[in-house]
Amino acid sequence: MMDTARILVIDDEEIVLDSCVEILRGDTYQVATAGDGQRGLELMREFRPDLVVVDLKMPGISGFEVLERVRTADPTVVTIVITGYATVSSAVEAMKRGAYDFLPKPFTPDEFRLIIRRAVEKRSLVLETIALRRERELLREHFAAIVSHELTAPLAAVQQNLFALERELAPAATEDQRSRLVRIKTRVAVLLQLIDTWRRGVSIDIDAIKSQCAAVSLRVPIEKAVESVLVHATRKAVEVVTAVPDPAPLVWGDQGTLAEALVNVIGNAVKYSRVGGRVDVTAEPLDGEVRIAVADAGVGIAPEDLPLIFDAFYTAQPGAAGERGSGLGLAVSRRIVEAHGGSITVRSTPGKGSTFVITLPALRDDGPGGPRHGAEPLAASAKEGRR
Repeated sequence: MMDTARILVIDDEEIVLDSCVEILRGDTYQVATAGDGQRGLELMREFRPDLVVVDLKMPGISGFEVLERVRTADPTVVTIVITGYATVSSAVEAMKRGAYDFLPKPFTPDEFRLIIRRAVEKRSLVLETIALRRERELLREHFAAIVSHELTAPLAAVQQNLFALERELAPAATEDQRSRLVRIKTRVAVLLQLIDTWRRGVSIDIDAIKSQCAAVSLRVPIEKAVESVLVHATRKAVEVVTAVPDPAPLVWGDQGTLAEALVNVIGNAVKYSRVGGRVDVTAEPLDGEVRIAVADAGVGIAPEDLPLIFDAFYTAQPGAAGERGSGLGLAVSRRIVEAHGGSITVRSTPGKGSTFVITLPALRDDGPGGPRHGAEPLAASAKEGRR
């Protein structure tokens, strides 16, 4: 539990403010008060509270709006509603806007202390969860960097020696020996690529992706992705057909990583298509969003595999040509799409094919949609696989 919690009480009744301060006197809390919503929001920046206690009925900015603004500024702040006009509907509405608890007036000192103590415990758990999640992410990133280096270095040395041996033995090697050298080189190259894919899958810097976002026409990453999988598609005689409206929908994103996410999904569709099949890639704006669908008529996905295909290293049946992957492509795509404030889903029928749908916030006329759009925060705020 936190040693010292900062508590901000917002109420237009001075006697309520004084009472709250008096009730909490002697405890290890820092308490600040505000007589209206506007001043309370200003104190959010200055005081940076752990808890906000707010009255619903106030002149000017209402308690409901304060709740919304606090949640936008820092969703880890725990909010408690106090009001003399307590109704079930107002309590439900407050909870919808992020309130942790609801205390009707008048309340006793013991009731107030109890609800504050519970809220402080809630705040401690929230911060602890965030810290543990970040610690896990750092551990994963460091582990990926260390292991990939330890694996890459000796494999790279083997690869270089194979190149040298191939040149030195070229005049005397038999056809069978040359064929075996080629197979060894191919396997080593696949291993190096697998290590790089694995490292990429577990150490994607989501903050870096967000910092590089700009207005992107979806036609560009789609075309880049199709170009990247074209060799594989041609080898399997799979036709990749795109349908993007003109002008193409715009999103707020990072062009490079969006193309990477699409390469994984489209490449996956090609892998699971039958020879001579077809993959359709379509994009369309719909209700403030942009939806990119990648559909194939391949082997499909078993129902028991559907919930797991975006998990790291998950592999199910091989592709239509017996191809296997790293088990990371779809996981990487999910992380990239989520970093853009979007989502990725799949529907499939075994034997008939699959459709992956990537949904992203559309770029609006007044600015970028998604996680980078909106008012400036009032205070600093305290998901991998293959089919």
